[in-house]
Amino acid sequence: MLGLWALPQGSGHRLLELSLLGFCLILLGDAKRPPKTPPCPPSCSCTRDTAFCVDSKAVPKNLPTEVISLTLVNAAFSEIHDGAFSHLPLLQFLLLNSNKFTLIGDNAFMGLSHLQYLDLRGNSLICDCKVKWLVEWLANTNTTVAPIYCASPPRFQEHKVQDLPLREFDCITTDFVLYQTLPFPAVSAEPFLYASDLYLALAQPSASACTILKWDYVERQLRDFDRIPAPSAVHCKPLVVDGQLYMVAAQLFGGSYIYHWDPNTTRFNKLQDIDPERVRKPNDLEAFRIEGDWFFAIADSSKAGATSLYRWHQNGFYSHQALHAWHRDTDLEFVDGEGKPRLIVSSSSQAPVIYQWSRAQKQFVAQGEVSQVPDAQAVKHFRAGRDSYLCLSRYIGDSKILRWEGTRFSEVQALPSRGSLALQPFLVGERRYLALGSDFSFTQIYQWDEGRQKFVRFQELAVQAPRAFCYMPAGDAQLLLAPSFKGQTLVYRHVVVDLSA
Repeated sequence: MLGLWALPQGSGHRLLELSLLGFCLILLGDAKRPPKTPPCPPSCSCTRDTAFCVDSKAVPKNLPTEVISLTLVNAAFSEIHDGAFSHLPLLQFLLLNSNKFTLIGDNAFMGLSHLQYLDLRGNSLICDCKVKWLVEWLANTNTTVAPIYCASPPRFQEHKVQDLPLREFDCITTDFVLYQTLPFPAVSAEPFLYASDLYLALAQPSASACTILKWDYVERQLRDFDRIPAPSAVHCKPLVVDGQLYMVAAQLFGGSYIYHWDPNTTRFNKLQDIDPERVRKPNDLEAFRIEGDWFFAIADSSKAGATSLYRWHQNGFYSHQALHAWHRDTDLEFVDGEGKPRLIVSSSSQAPVIYQWSRAQKQFVAQGEVSQVPDAQAVKHFRAGRDSYLCLSRYIGDSKILRWEGTRFSEVQALPSRGSLALQPFLVGERRYLALGSDFSFTQIYQWDEGRQKFVRFQELAVQAPRAFCYMPAGDAQLLLAPSFKGQTLVYRHVVVDLSA
Protein backbone atom coordinates (compact mmCIF):
# COMPACT_ATOMS: atom_id res chain seq x y z
CA MET A 1 0.00 0.00 0.00
CA LEU A 2 3.03 2.19 -0.40
CA GLY A 3 2.96 3.04 3.33
CA LEU A 4 -0.59 4.46 3.24
CA TRP A 5 -3.12 3.54 5.88
CA ALA A 6 -6.21 1.93 4.66
CA LEU A 7 -9.27 4.03 5.70
CA PRO A 8 -12.79 2.74 6.12
CA GLN A 9 -15.25 3.67 3.40
CA GLY A 10 -16.56 7.28 3.79
CA SER A 11 -13.94 8.27 6.32
CA GLY A 12 -12.25 10.56 3.77
CA HIS A 13 -15.30 12.83 3.65
CA ARG A 14 -15.49 13.07 7.45
CA LEU A 15 -11.77 13.93 7.64
CA LEU A 16 -12.27 16.76 5.12
CA GLU A 17 -15.21 18.09 7.15
CA LEU A 18 -13.16 18.05 10.33
CA SER A 19 -10.29 19.84 8.61
CA LEU A 20 -12.61 22.59 7.35
CA LEU A 21 -14.17 22.94 10.80
CA GLY A 22 -10.76 23.32 12.38
CA PHE A 23 -9.77 25.94 9.84
CA CYS A 24 -12.94 27.94 10.57
CA LEU A 25 -12.31 27.76 14.30
CA ILE A 26 -8.81 29.07 13.74
CA LEU A 27 -10.23 32.01 11.73
CA LEU A 28 -12.82 32.74 14.44
CA GLY A 29 -10.10 32.59 17.05
CA ASP A 30 -8.06 35.16 15.14
CA ALA A 31 -11.14 37.42 14.76
CA LYS A 32 -11.72 37.49 18.52
CA ARG A 33 -8.19 38.45 19.37
CA PRO A 34 -7.93 41.99 20.83
CA PRO A 35 -6.26 44.59 18.58
CA LYS A 36 -2.61 45.11 19.07
CA THR A 37 -1.63 47.79 21.52
CA PRO A 38 -0.36 50.88 19.65
CA PRO A 39 3.37 51.37 19.92
CA CYS A 40 4.57 53.80 22.55
CA PRO A 41 5.56 57.14 20.94
CA PRO A 42 9.34 57.69 20.67
CA SER A 43 9.21 60.53 23.21
CA CYS A 44 7.39 58.41 25.81
CA SER A 45 8.00 55.46 28.10
CA CYS A 46 4.89 53.32 28.47
CA THR A 47 3.53 50.50 30.54
CA ARG A 48 0.09 48.97 30.22
CA ASP A 49 -1.65 51.88 31.98
CA THR A 50 0.95 54.66 32.32
CA ALA A 51 2.87 56.94 29.99
CA PHE A 52 5.78 59.29 30.76
CA CYS A 53 6.64 61.67 27.91
CA VAL A 54 9.55 64.11 27.54
CA ASP A 55 10.08 66.72 24.80
CA SER A 56 6.83 65.82 23.05
CA LYS A 57 5.85 68.13 20.16
CA ALA A 58 2.15 67.60 20.85
CA VAL A 59 -0.15 65.64 23.15
CA PRO A 60 0.61 62.03 22.11
CA LYS A 61 -2.30 60.48 20.22
CA ASN A 62 -1.17 56.85 19.77
CA LEU A 63 -1.33 55.82 23.42
CA PRO A 64 -3.29 52.82 24.73
CA THR A 65 -6.84 53.77 25.68
CA GLU A 66 -6.24 51.96 29.01
CA VAL A 67 -3.75 54.62 30.13
CA ILE A 68 -4.85 56.08 33.46
CA SER A 69 -1.75 58.17 34.17
CA LEU A 70 -0.04 60.56 31.77
CA THR A 71 2.94 62.78 32.51
CA LEU A 72 4.24 65.43 30.11
CA VAL A 73 7.59 67.02 30.96
CA ASN A 74 9.48 69.72 29.05
CA ALA A 75 6.90 69.67 26.29
CA ALA A 76 7.97 71.30 23.02
CA PHE A 77 4.64 73.10 22.58
CA SER A 78 3.01 75.95 24.53
CA GLU A 79 -0.72 75.62 23.85
CA ILE A 80 -3.14 72.88 24.85
CA HIS A 81 -6.12 72.84 22.52
CA ASP A 82 -9.76 71.87 23.05
CA GLY A 83 -10.34 68.16 23.72
CA ALA A 84 -6.60 67.49 23.72
CA PHE A 85 -6.99 64.41 25.98
CA SER A 86 -10.40 63.14 24.84
CA HIS A 87 -8.77 60.03 23.33
CA LEU A 88 -7.83 58.91 26.86
CA PRO A 89 -11.27 58.58 28.54
CA LEU A 90 -9.94 56.49 31.46
CA LEU A 91 -7.31 59.03 32.46
CA GLN A 92 -7.18 59.57 36.24
CA PHE A 93 -3.85 61.35 36.74
CA LEU A 94 -2.62 64.12 34.44
CA LEU A 95 0.71 65.70 35.31
CA LEU A 96 1.60 68.75 33.19
CA ASN A 97 4.00 70.52 35.52
CA SER A 98 7.40 71.97 34.55
CA ASN A 99 6.37 72.91 31.04
CA LYS A 100 5.98 76.21 29.20
CA PHE A 101 2.25 76.18 28.64
CA THR A 102 0.88 79.70 28.22
CA LEU A 103 -2.59 78.90 26.88
CA ILE A 104 -5.03 76.14 27.79
CA GLY A 105 -7.93 76.10 25.36
CA ASP A 106 -11.61 75.90 26.27
CA ASN A 107 -12.69 72.35 27.18
CA ALA A 108 -9.10 71.09 27.11
CA PHE A 109 -10.09 68.45 29.67
CA MET A 110 -13.36 67.54 27.96
CA GLY A 111 -14.27 63.86 28.24
CA LEU A 112 -12.05 63.14 31.28
CA SER A 113 -14.86 62.04 33.57
CA HIS A 114 -12.47 59.89 35.69
CA LEU A 115 -9.82 62.58 36.22
CA GLN A 116 -8.79 62.72 39.90
CA TYR A 117 -5.58 64.75 39.93
CA LEU A 118 -4.20 67.57 37.76
CA ASP A 119 -0.66 69.36 38.50
CA LEU A 120 -0.16 72.30 36.29
CA ARG A 121 2.56 73.85 38.39
CA GLY A 122 5.61 75.42 36.78
CA ASN A 123 3.78 76.81 33.71
CA SER A 124 3.79 80.48 32.75
CA LEU A 125 0.08 80.97 32.27
CA ILE A 126 -1.19 84.21 30.74
CA CYS A 127 -4.21 84.95 32.90
CA ASP A 128 -6.37 86.83 30.42
CA CYS A 129 -9.83 86.06 29.08
CA LYS A 130 -8.56 82.83 27.53
CA VAL A 131 -8.29 81.25 31.00
CA LYS A 132 -11.68 82.44 32.25
CA TRP A 133 -13.13 79.02 31.46
CA LEU A 134 -10.34 77.39 33.52
CA VAL A 135 -11.20 79.54 36.54
CA GLU A 136 -14.83 78.45 36.19
CA TRP A 137 -13.81 74.80 35.72
CA LEU A 138 -11.55 74.87 38.79
CA ALA A 139 -14.40 76.25 40.87
CA ASN A 140 -16.72 73.39 39.92
CA THR A 141 -14.52 70.32 39.39
CA ASN A 142 -14.02 67.50 41.89
CA THR A 143 -10.52 66.95 40.54
CA THR A 144 -7.65 67.71 42.93
CA VAL A 145 -5.59 70.46 41.32
CA ALA A 146 -2.25 71.64 42.64
CA PRO A 147 -1.81 75.44 42.84
CA ILE A 148 -1.34 77.17 39.47
CA TYR A 149 0.18 80.65 39.27
CA CYS A 150 -0.17 83.45 36.73
CA ALA A 151 2.90 84.80 34.97
CA SER A 152 1.03 87.76 33.44
CA PRO A 153 -0.57 90.29 33.14
CA PRO A 154 1.20 92.30 35.86
CA ARG A 155 -1.93 92.75 37.97
CA PHE A 156 -2.31 88.96 38.24
CA GLN A 157 1.39 88.03 38.40
CA GLU A 158 2.10 85.37 41.06
CA HIS A 159 -1.63 85.08 41.83
CA LYS A 160 -3.16 81.61 42.04
CA VAL A 161 -5.48 80.91 39.13
CA GLN A 162 -7.83 79.24 41.59
CA ASP A 163 -8.15 82.50 43.52
CA LEU A 164 -8.90 84.82 40.59
CA PRO A 165 -12.40 86.35 40.90
CA LEU A 166 -14.51 85.88 37.80
CA ARG A 167 -15.65 89.50 37.98
CA GLU A 168 -12.08 90.53 37.09
CA PHE A 169 -12.49 89.01 33.63
CA ASP A 170 -14.25 91.61 31.50
CA CYS A 171 -14.14 89.48 28.39
CA ILE A 172 -16.99 91.00 26.40
CA THR A 173 -15.89 93.70 24.00
CA THR A 174 -17.37 95.28 20.88
CA ASP A 175 -16.25 96.33 17.44
CA PHE A 176 -17.50 98.30 14.45
CA VAL A 177 -16.92 96.32 11.27
CA LEU A 178 -17.58 97.43 7.70
CA TYR A 179 -20.94 95.95 6.69
CA GLN A 180 -22.02 97.63 3.46
CA THR A 181 -20.57 100.20 1.09
CA LEU A 182 -22.93 102.60 -0.67
CA PRO A 183 -21.04 103.68 -3.81
CA PHE A 184 -21.80 107.39 -3.62
CA PRO A 185 -21.08 110.48 -1.49
CA ALA A 186 -23.76 111.94 0.78
CA VAL A 187 -24.00 114.77 3.30
CA SER A 188 -26.89 113.65 5.54
CA ALA A 189 -28.58 110.40 6.55
CA GLU A 190 -32.00 110.03 8.18
CA PRO A 191 -33.58 106.62 9.00
CA PHE A 192 -37.36 106.39 9.33
CA LEU A 193 -40.19 103.90 9.69
CA TYR A 194 -43.17 104.02 7.36
CA ALA A 195 -45.92 101.41 6.95
CA SER A 196 -43.91 98.97 9.12
CA ASP A 197 -40.86 99.17 6.84
CA LEU A 198 -37.46 100.72 7.52
CA TYR A 199 -36.03 103.34 5.16
CA LEU A 200 -33.07 105.68 4.91
CA ALA A 201 -33.08 109.13 3.31
CA LEU A 202 -29.75 110.47 2.04
CA ALA A 203 -28.93 113.92 0.67
CA GLN A 204 -26.74 113.52 -2.44
CA PRO A 205 -25.77 116.86 -3.95
CA SER A 206 -23.40 115.16 -6.41
CA ALA A 207 -26.33 113.10 -7.76
CA SER A 208 -28.79 116.02 -7.52
CA ALA A 209 -31.19 113.92 -5.46
CA CYS A 210 -32.68 112.91 -2.18
CA THR A 211 -32.08 109.17 -2.36
CA ILE A 212 -34.35 106.83 -0.41
CA LEU A 213 -33.15 103.32 0.41
CA LYS A 214 -35.23 100.50 1.89
CA TRP A 215 -33.98 97.88 4.30
CA ASP A 216 -34.25 94.35 2.94
CA TYR A 217 -34.94 92.12 5.95
CA VAL A 218 -34.22 88.96 3.94
CA GLU A 219 -30.92 90.01 2.35
CA ARG A 220 -30.17 92.28 5.34
CA GLN A 221 -28.98 95.08 3.08
CA LEU A 222 -30.05 98.59 2.09
CA ARG A 223 -31.64 98.60 -1.38
CA ASP A 224 -32.58 101.38 -3.82
CA PHE A 225 -36.17 102.55 -3.41
CA ASP A 226 -36.73 106.01 -4.89
CA ARG A 227 -35.19 109.38 -5.71
CA ILE A 228 -36.47 112.93 -5.40
CA PRO A 229 -34.86 115.55 -7.68
CA ALA A 230 -32.81 117.94 -5.55
CA PRO A 231 -29.90 119.51 -7.49
CA SER A 232 -28.13 120.98 -4.45
CA ALA A 233 -29.54 118.92 -1.58
CA VAL A 234 -27.91 119.39 1.83
CA HIS A 235 -30.55 117.67 3.96
CA CYS A 236 -33.47 115.33 3.22
CA LYS A 237 -35.72 115.09 6.27
CA PRO A 238 -38.53 112.49 6.47
CA LEU A 239 -41.62 113.17 8.61
CA VAL A 240 -44.47 110.73 9.19
CA VAL A 241 -47.51 112.77 10.24
CA ASP A 242 -50.81 111.00 10.90
CA GLY A 243 -49.63 108.02 8.88
CA GLN A 244 -48.63 110.18 5.91
CA LEU A 245 -45.02 110.41 4.70
CA TYR A 246 -43.46 113.76 3.85
CA MET A 247 -39.93 114.61 2.76
CA VAL A 248 -38.36 118.04 3.21
CA ALA A 249 -35.67 118.58 0.58
CA ALA A 250 -33.44 121.43 1.74
CA GLN A 251 -31.24 122.84 -1.04
CA LEU A 252 -28.48 125.42 -1.21
CA PHE A 253 -29.75 126.83 -4.50
CA GLY A 254 -33.07 126.86 -6.29
CA GLY A 255 -35.24 126.83 -3.19
CA SER A 256 -36.32 124.09 -0.79
CA TYR A 257 -39.42 121.94 -1.13
CA ILE A 258 -41.73 119.55 0.69
CA TYR A 259 -42.85 116.32 -0.99
CA HIS A 260 -45.68 113.92 -0.13
CA TRP A 261 -45.59 110.18 -0.76
CA ASP A 262 -48.64 108.90 -2.62
CA PRO A 263 -49.06 105.16 -1.92
CA ASN A 264 -51.52 104.83 -4.81
CA THR A 265 -49.10 106.07 -7.45
CA THR A 266 -46.04 104.98 -5.42
CA ARG A 267 -44.24 108.25 -5.99
CA PHE A 268 -43.33 111.49 -4.24
CA ASN A 269 -45.31 114.52 -5.35
CA LYS A 270 -44.30 118.11 -4.64
CA LEU A 271 -46.59 119.49 -1.92
CA GLN A 272 -45.28 123.02 -1.34
CA ASP A 273 -42.37 125.41 -1.66
CA ILE A 274 -40.40 126.83 1.26
CA ASP A 275 -40.06 130.62 1.05
CA PRO A 276 -36.61 131.23 -0.52
CA GLU A 277 -36.50 134.75 0.93
CA ARG A 278 -36.74 133.29 4.41
CA VAL A 279 -34.52 130.22 3.92
CA ARG A 280 -31.64 131.22 1.67
CA LYS A 281 -28.84 128.78 2.46
CA PRO A 282 -30.04 125.84 4.61
CA ASN A 283 -27.46 123.78 6.45
CA ASP A 284 -29.36 121.52 8.88
CA LEU A 285 -32.93 120.45 9.57
CA GLU A 286 -34.54 119.19 12.78
CA ALA A 287 -38.07 117.76 13.19
CA PHE A 288 -39.93 117.34 16.49
CA ARG A 289 -43.28 117.41 18.27
CA ILE A 290 -44.37 119.87 20.97
CA GLU A 291 -47.71 119.46 22.76
CA GLY A 292 -48.95 117.17 20.01
CA ASP A 293 -48.03 119.48 17.12
CA TRP A 294 -45.41 118.70 14.46
CA PHE A 295 -42.65 121.21 13.71
CA PHE A 296 -39.47 121.36 11.73
CA ALA A 297 -36.73 123.97 11.91
CA ILE A 298 -34.16 124.84 9.25
CA ALA A 299 -30.79 126.33 10.20
CA ASP A 300 -29.87 129.01 7.66
CA SER A 301 -26.15 129.60 7.10
CA SER A 302 -26.41 132.71 4.90
CA LYS A 303 -25.50 136.13 6.21
CA ALA A 304 -28.92 137.51 5.34
CA GLY A 305 -31.03 134.51 6.36
CA ALA A 306 -32.67 133.35 9.56
CA THR A 307 -33.21 129.97 11.16
CA SER A 308 -36.94 129.33 10.64
CA LEU A 309 -39.58 127.25 12.39
CA TYR A 310 -42.46 125.62 10.49
CA ARG A 311 -45.63 124.04 11.94
CA TRP A 312 -47.91 121.40 10.46
CA HIS A 313 -51.54 122.47 10.06
CA GLN A 314 -54.11 120.25 8.37
CA ASN A 315 -52.64 119.98 4.88
CA GLY A 316 -49.23 121.61 4.95
CA PHE A 317 -46.37 123.18 6.90
CA TYR A 318 -46.63 126.88 7.57
CA SER A 319 -44.09 129.43 8.75
CA HIS A 320 -44.37 129.77 12.51
CA GLN A 321 -41.34 131.73 13.80
CA ALA A 322 -38.05 133.24 12.70
CA LEU A 323 -35.07 132.60 14.98
CA HIS A 324 -31.53 133.89 15.25
CA ALA A 325 -31.30 136.02 12.13
CA TRP A 326 -28.01 137.09 10.51
CA HIS A 327 -25.76 134.62 12.28
CA ARG A 328 -24.87 131.95 9.72
CA ASP A 329 -26.29 129.05 11.69
CA THR A 330 -24.81 125.61 11.03
CA ASP A 331 -26.65 123.07 13.21
CA LEU A 332 -29.77 122.49 15.30
CA GLU A 333 -30.50 120.18 18.23
CA PHE A 334 -33.91 119.66 19.83
CA VAL A 335 -33.84 118.69 23.51
CA ASP A 336 -37.01 117.64 25.33
CA GLY A 337 -36.02 117.20 28.96
CA GLU A 338 -37.69 118.01 32.26
CA GLY A 339 -40.88 118.91 30.40
CA LYS A 340 -39.15 121.95 28.88
CA PRO A 341 -38.63 121.68 25.11
CA ARG A 342 -35.48 123.49 23.98
CA LEU A 343 -33.86 124.21 20.66
CA ILE A 344 -30.09 124.76 20.56
CA VAL A 345 -28.73 126.66 17.56
CA SER A 346 -25.01 126.55 16.78
CA SER A 347 -23.34 129.15 14.60
CA SER A 348 -19.98 129.76 12.97
CA SER A 349 -20.09 133.38 14.11
CA GLN A 350 -21.03 133.17 17.80
CA ALA A 351 -21.64 130.86 20.76
CA PRO A 352 -24.56 128.41 20.54
CA VAL A 353 -27.89 129.89 21.61
CA ILE A 354 -30.47 128.05 23.71
CA TYR A 355 -34.18 128.68 23.06
CA GLN A 356 -36.90 127.41 25.40
CA TRP A 357 -40.50 126.79 24.38
CA SER A 358 -43.02 129.14 25.91
CA ARG A 359 -46.41 127.50 26.36
CA ALA A 360 -48.05 130.87 26.80
CA GLN A 361 -46.59 132.39 23.64
CA LYS A 362 -46.53 129.13 21.65
CA GLN A 363 -43.03 129.87 20.40
CA PHE A 364 -39.37 129.66 21.36
CA VAL A 365 -37.83 132.30 23.59
CA ALA A 366 -34.09 132.94 23.89
CA GLN A 367 -32.79 131.58 27.21
CA GLY A 368 -29.01 132.01 27.04
CA GLU A 369 -25.76 131.03 25.37
CA VAL A 370 -23.22 128.25 25.69
CA SER A 371 -20.39 130.68 26.21
CA GLN A 372 -17.62 128.05 26.61
CA VAL A 373 -17.65 127.24 22.88
CA PRO A 374 -17.78 130.36 20.70
CA ASP A 375 -17.66 128.66 17.30
CA ALA A 376 -19.36 125.24 17.35
CA GLN A 377 -20.03 123.67 13.96
CA ALA A 378 -22.40 121.02 15.34
CA VAL A 379 -24.20 120.47 18.64
CA LYS A 380 -25.66 117.20 19.97
CA HIS A 381 -26.87 116.09 23.38
CA PHE A 382 -27.20 112.94 25.48
CA ARG A 383 -28.18 111.90 28.99
CA ALA A 384 -26.13 109.62 31.26
CA GLY A 385 -27.85 108.79 34.51
CA ARG A 386 -29.40 112.00 35.79
CA ASP A 387 -26.95 114.26 33.99
CA SER A 388 -27.42 116.08 30.69
CA TYR A 389 -24.49 116.69 28.35
CA LEU A 390 -23.75 118.67 25.22
CA CYS A 391 -21.25 117.57 22.57
CA LEU A 392 -19.96 120.41 20.39
CA SER A 393 -17.63 119.96 17.41
CA ARG A 394 -15.23 122.66 16.23
CA TYR A 395 -13.37 123.04 12.96
CA ILE A 396 -10.48 124.88 14.63
CA GLY A 397 -9.58 123.79 18.15
CA ASP A 398 -10.79 120.96 20.36
CA SER A 399 -14.34 119.71 20.44
CA LYS A 400 -15.97 119.97 23.85
CA ILE A 401 -18.11 117.83 26.14
CA LEU A 402 -20.14 119.95 28.58
CA ARG A 403 -22.35 118.95 31.51
CA TRP A 404 -25.38 120.89 32.70
CA GLU A 405 -24.88 121.93 36.32
CA GLY A 406 -28.37 123.30 36.97
CA THR A 407 -27.67 126.93 36.11
CA ARG A 408 -24.84 126.65 33.59
CA PHE A 409 -22.71 124.26 31.56
CA SER A 410 -19.27 123.18 32.73
CA GLU A 411 -16.58 121.60 30.57
CA VAL A 412 -15.77 117.98 31.41
CA GLN A 413 -13.65 116.97 28.41
CA ALA A 414 -11.84 118.29 25.35
CA LEU A 415 -11.33 116.05 22.31
CA PRO A 416 -8.73 116.78 19.60
CA SER A 417 -10.71 117.34 16.42
CA ARG A 418 -9.08 119.75 13.98
CA GLY A 419 -11.24 119.93 10.87
CA SER A 420 -14.36 118.52 12.50
CA LEU A 421 -17.79 119.24 11.04
CA ALA A 422 -19.71 116.27 12.45
CA LEU A 423 -20.08 114.37 15.69
CA GLN A 424 -22.80 112.15 17.08
CA PRO A 425 -23.34 110.47 20.46
CA PHE A 426 -25.41 107.28 20.24
CA LEU A 427 -26.47 104.37 22.42
CA VAL A 428 -26.24 100.69 21.46
CA GLY A 429 -27.88 98.64 24.18
CA GLU A 430 -26.19 99.84 27.35
CA ARG A 431 -23.05 101.06 25.61
CA ARG A 432 -22.70 104.72 24.76
CA TYR A 433 -20.43 105.90 21.96
CA LEU A 434 -19.41 109.13 20.28
CA ALA A 435 -18.43 109.35 16.60
CA LEU A 436 -16.20 112.34 15.83
CA GLY A 437 -15.24 113.05 12.21
CA SER A 438 -12.59 115.25 10.63
CA ASP A 439 -11.60 116.51 7.20
CA PHE A 440 -7.93 115.88 7.99
CA SER A 441 -7.84 112.52 9.76
CA PHE A 442 -9.82 109.32 10.27
CA THR A 443 -13.03 109.19 12.26
CA GLN A 444 -12.59 108.46 15.95
CA ILE A 445 -15.08 106.36 17.91
CA TYR A 446 -15.12 107.02 21.65
CA GLN A 447 -16.84 104.95 24.34
CA TRP A 448 -18.33 106.42 27.50
CA ASP A 449 -16.55 105.39 30.70
CA GLU A 450 -19.20 105.47 33.40
CA GLY A 451 -16.70 105.42 36.24
CA ARG A 452 -14.67 108.34 34.92
CA GLN A 453 -17.68 110.14 33.42
CA LYS A 454 -15.70 110.72 30.23
CA PHE A 455 -15.30 109.36 26.73
CA VAL A 456 -12.26 107.17 26.06
CA ARG A 457 -10.85 106.44 22.62
CA PHE A 458 -12.21 103.15 21.33
CA GLN A 459 -11.70 102.67 17.59
CA GLU A 460 -10.63 104.42 14.41
CA LEU A 461 -12.70 104.22 11.21
CA ALA A 462 -11.40 105.04 7.73
CA VAL A 463 -14.06 107.57 6.75
CA GLN A 464 -13.11 110.50 4.54
CA ALA A 465 -14.62 113.93 5.25
CA PRO A 466 -17.78 112.75 7.05
CA ARG A 467 -20.68 115.19 7.15
CA ALA A 468 -22.93 113.27 9.54
CA PHE A 469 -23.19 110.08 11.56
CA CYS A 470 -26.37 108.11 11.97
CA TYR A 471 -27.21 105.14 14.20
CA MET A 472 -29.82 102.81 12.71
CA PRO A 473 -31.13 99.63 14.39
CA ALA A 474 -32.20 97.21 11.64
CA GLY A 475 -33.62 94.02 13.10
CA ASP A 476 -30.74 92.23 14.81
CA ALA A 477 -28.19 94.44 13.03
CA GLN A 478 -27.03 97.60 14.81
CA LEU A 479 -25.69 99.93 12.13
CA LEU A 480 -23.66 103.12 12.10
CA LEU A 481 -23.82 105.11 8.86
CA ALA A 482 -21.13 107.57 7.86
CA PRO A 483 -22.10 109.77 4.90
CA SER A 484 -18.97 111.17 3.28
CA PHE A 485 -18.57 114.35 1.26
CA LYS A 486 -15.53 113.08 -0.65
CA GLY A 487 -15.95 109.32 -0.84
CA GLN A 488 -18.34 106.42 -0.49
CA THR A 489 -20.98 106.28 2.22
CA LEU A 490 -19.95 103.52 4.62
CA VAL A 491 -22.18 101.36 6.78
CA TYR A 492 -20.62 99.77 9.85
CA ARG A 493 -22.13 97.07 12.02
CA HIS A 494 -21.77 96.95 15.79
CA VAL A 495 -20.72 93.46 16.87
CA VAL A 496 -20.19 91.94 20.31
CA VAL A 497 -17.07 89.80 20.77
CA ASP A 498 -16.47 87.31 23.62
CA LEU A 499 -12.70 87.20 24.14
CA SER A 500 -12.98 84.15 26.38
CA ALA A 501 -14.41 82.02 23.55
